[in-house]
Amino acid sequence: MHAEHFPFMRPTLLRDHRCAGDLCKQMPTVESSATNALVMDIFSSQKDMVCLAVVEGARPIGLINRNIFLSQMSRPFHRELYDKKSCIAFMDKEPLIVDAQMSIETLTFKTVEYGEKALSDGFIVTHQGRFAGLGNGLQLMSVVAEMQAQKNRQMMQSIEYASVIQRAMLRASRDALKSTLDDAALLWEPRDVVGGDFYHFCAYPDGWFGAIADCTGHGVPGAFMTLIASSSLTQALARCGPRDPARLLSVVNRSVKELLGQVQGVAETPESDDGLDAAFFWVDTVSQTLSFAGARLSLALLHPGAEQVETLAGQRMGVGYVGSALDYQWASTQVALQPGSLLFVATDGLTDQIGGPRNIAFGKRKAFDTLLAHRQAPANEVCTAVHQALAGWQGSQRRRDDLTLFCARLRTPHG
Repeated sequence: MHAEHFPFMRPTLLRDHRCAGDLCKQMPTVESSATNALVMDIFSSQKDMVCLAVVEGARPIGLINRNIFLSQMSRPFHRELYDKKSCIAFMDKEPLIVDAQMSIETLTFKTVEYGEKALSDGFIVTHQGRFAGLGNGLQLMSVVAEMQAQKNRQMMQSIEYASVIQRAMLRASRDALKSTLDDAALLWEPRDVVGGDFYHFCAYPDGWFGAIADCTGHGVPGAFMTLIASSSLTQALARCGPRDPARLLSVVNRSVKELLGQVQGVAETPESDDGLDAAFFWVDTVSQTLSFAGARLSLALLHPGAEQVETLAGQRMGVGYVGSALDYQWASTQVALQPGSLLFVATDGLTDQIGGPRNIAFGKRKAFDTLLAHRQAPANEVCTAVHQALAGWQGSQRRRDDLTLFCARLRTPHG
């Protein structure tokens, strides 16, 4: 399949009327009759391929997600059971399929309707019903951000537009958290209609991954940053898996810097100096260990019987930004967990809030004192107590920043 067969494929995205075909990238496909062994060979040879399209003739019928496929096939005896079977066994039968002539605006709303899956897996592009290639959700969001910056008008429409996308992006993670942990609480409060904080949770057979992040800015700029950063994290998880938070921070750092033009070019002038602070953590429910890596955000643990809160400090290097090296490597910290331990993460909308009789920052100490005072309570009550303590401290002062609080009681694998 060659680009000249599809006249919608243009050499540039800098046109007034952009369409789905502009984001189309030609990729290998497999017939629905192909075996899972062939799919495994394709993924092994195409290290950066996130999804593989399945076709019948030239008509696309589904997508195979790399991460899901490899995790299924790595289970005991699955190669023996499924190698010779049709690849449709692990196929998403309802991917987002769009015509090459669909406008970017319509495509974006379609992507929002499909939610996080379309952002991470991408979408199938067709021409006259025939498979033309795959589109990338992250590239789509980059084009949307560019269009909004170029037009710089209809600001209220842009805010509503960003709000719909941001809340759709977060819904899947909140659902994953609810289905994974029976004693957890998550509070997400943008300072404005949309905000610069985001979270990401996903479950696996041997544990779960969590991320809390605070991006540059508030309002629409902050919301677009969360979209870029969250999509970068989703793709990093597909490539690297969830078990090495430090590596994930490094991969997201490179992606954000490249996407925002923070790699110096001909003029030696970076396009932006934006990024995020983040806490990435992997909880292994089999070995009962926690792996943590932080970029200017920390994680707090309160073990049963402990007199003080244990703090796992993040490194003083943000993700993205001009000041971080393209190949910067974060370090992971591993901690053995005890059943009943309380895990707590907050963005600096908590600690930096001004208030009290002397109009000073809330700080970590008051947050930790609240954790100790409510250590036996369910996670949602602990989270509420911290939020109430912050509100009392803030008083009549203006909210300074977006706020995200996450609290979870860690159980044994069987309870």
